[in-house]
Amino acid sequence: MSSIPDLSRATWVKSSYSGGNEGQCLEFAPDISVTAGVVPVRDSKNPASPALVFSADAWGSFTAAVRAEEFPTA
Repeated sequence: MSSIPDLSRATWVKSSYSGGNEGQCLEFAPDISVTAGVVPVRDSKNPASPALVFSADAWGSFTAAVRAEEFPTA
C-alpha cells in the first residue's frame, strides 16, 4: 500500500466538473498524482480540511463512471 504523500506543497486545481458557485467544488493535485501514483482530492470551499487520497486506478474508474453518467443525479 502506498504511503500518503506530503500535500503541504501540492498545487491544487479545481475540477472542470465543479459546479461554479453552486457549492459542489472539488480540487485535485495533479503534480502529486504524477509523482506518487495517487490522486489527492479536497473540498475547495474548505481547503484546510483533510484531503481524500485515492489510488490512480480507483480514481480513473470513478471519473469514467461519472463521465458515463452511471450515478443518479436526483
